[in-house]
Amino acid sequence: LDLYVDGDFLKARGTTLGGDDGIALAYAFAILDSTTLAHPPLEVVLTTDEEVGMLGAESIDVSMLKGRQLLNIDSDEEGVFLTSCAGGLRADCKLPVSYTMAEGIKCELKVQGLLGGHSGAEIHKERANAILVLGRILKGMMDEAAFSLESLQGGLADNAIPREAAASLIIGTEQKEALLSQTVKWTELLKKEYQSADPDITISIEEKETGNYQVLDNHSLLKVLFLLRNVPNGIQHMSLEIPGLVETSLNLGILRLQEEALRLCFSIRSSVTSRKYDVTDRLCFFTEFLGGEVSLSGDYPAWEYKPNSPLRERMTETYRDLFHKDPKIQAIHAGLECGILAGKIEGLDCISFGPNNYDIHTPKERLSISSVERVWKLIVEFLRRAK
Repeated sequence: LDLYVDGDFLKARGTTLGGDDGIALAYAFAILDSTTLAHPPLEVVLTTDEEVGMLGAESIDVSMLKGRQLLNIDSDEEGVFLTSCAGGLRADCKLPVSYTMAEGIKCELKVQGLLGGHSGAEIHKERANAILVLGRILKGMMDEAAFSLESLQGGLADNAIPREAAASLIIGTEQKEALLSQTVKWTELLKKEYQSADPDITISIEEKETGNYQVLDNHSLLKVLFLLRNVPNGIQHMSLEIPGLVETSLNLGILRLQEEALRLCFSIRSSVTSRKYDVTDRLCFFTEFLGGEVSLSGDYPAWEYKPNSPLRERMTETYRDLFHKDPKIQAIHAGLECGILAGKIEGLDCISFGPNNYDIHTPKERLSISSVERVWKLIVEFLRRAK
């Protein structure tokens, strides 16, 4: 990482910072390294593959652990104590495709400039999904101009809202004008639709060389576009118990057109277990109806709210004494490892918190240095009192 400081923020050039959840490692190592800080006996648990389905927490043998109080430093809003979260899983869809040959001009169509973001924490912000936007454009263009599809890709992680997507189209000379006019039309239309949620959305097309290319046959092209225009995505249910909380959602995070199949990766989340599996069943049925198949992995449970939490009460008291105000007690739609670990360790009392970290999972990620310091003071004081 090429780290740099910009005012109050720590950033990384050209990539996501990884403050989610590198800052927790920094806190933990600083405490372990200190010879002066007062604290009770500590067990520091570092898990792998948290961002791709909580696989480390799912696999870890917790028989070695004696503690029954968990400080989960994996939240990104200072002053907010999280006490429950959604469960989730990853769905990998595979749709078989067939190819033929086509001659013409290759044109690179791109959707760029989107904000993206975390599919749990920011799914409610109505940000554009670059993959689905590209599918919409391709279907609209197909109604106006003939083309063949050579390549298609978008997104980087199943739990991140895709910021970019691209397709290679093969067209005849006579289709150039129609295709260019369609690009202008879609740019104007989408900029108007997303003027608040994604104001920098851009649609571009670049003419490449003329040649002979392997492209999807017509049947496969129709299947791919039908899928992209109709597959479920985004918020499916809002919570009726907690105003403003997303209850159930799914996010199409990765799409790749490969030699034998179109592959799609989804992150599915819900704080209601039955609805998590309901959305999963819909996605599986939809994919299978088109001749595809789905594999599921990284299934983790929701972290349910505990009305009686001594840990939460002591953390709240410490926060109030330090900062002379009450923290916010909230639930979150994003996944946390507390649900898995609480399911494995009987009587585990959990709370999740952390410093202000913005635009996580994107190259714009920035971590507030002053917030890191305040949360550090909170941790240190809480551990001192807990000794």
